[in-house]
Formats: sequence, C-alpha cells, structure tokens
Amino acid sequence: MQRLVKVDNKVRTDITYPAGFMDVISIERTGENFRLVYDTKGRFTVHRITAEEAKVALGARGIPFIVTHDGRTIRYPDPLIKVNDTVKFDLETGKITDFVKFETGNVAMATGGRNM
Repeated sequence: MQRLVKVDNKVRTDITYPAGFMDVISIERTGENFRLVYDTKGRFTVHRITAEEAKVALGARGIPFIVTHDGRTIRYPDPLIKVNDTVKFDLETGKITDFVKFETGNVAMATGGRNM
C-alpha cells in the first residue's frame, strides 16, 4: 500500500472506494489532478485540472447547515446562502470561499431527469 492516490484531498487505499461526480482525484507522485465529470453520453470521465482548482469542491444544498451532494456537512454558513445555491468549498481549511445564487440564466450541468 503506497498511499499515492487522494480523493477530495484524503488518501484512499481501498481499491473499491466509490469516487463520485465532481470528486477531485490527485496523484501525488506525478503531481496530476483530475475532476471526475460526465461526458456527453453520461459516462464518467476525468478532466485534468490545476493544483489551485484541486483545492476547492463545489456542492449544492440548504440552510441552517449545508449537506452537500457528496456528504459533507458545513455548519453555520453565510446567511446569504439560500436553498439550491451552489457553494465553493476549500478542501484544505473546510470553509466556504464563495457561492453562486440559484438564478435564471446561470450555466449548469444536468446529470439526470425525465427530459434528458
């Protein structure tokens, strides 16, 4: 067990660990960082990202504490964050760095639904 692969900035040694949508995968030895996203046919694919981009995670959900799509719980978020807003989360410090309001005209990635 060489502990070379990190998923969302945590070392994972279990080869069956279920990495999911928008997870950051880092390979320490090569210095490469990837984000797990869907391609146009709905299959998982890896997208190469920078080291700065690998430090943040995006997650959506509500108030008074936030539970993101990948199971993180953030207590006492900014009072301006409302339900369905997207938060930018720093993986190293565990703090919210920015958020995007859920509004008409925003660009989004649809991952499922009846009309896809």
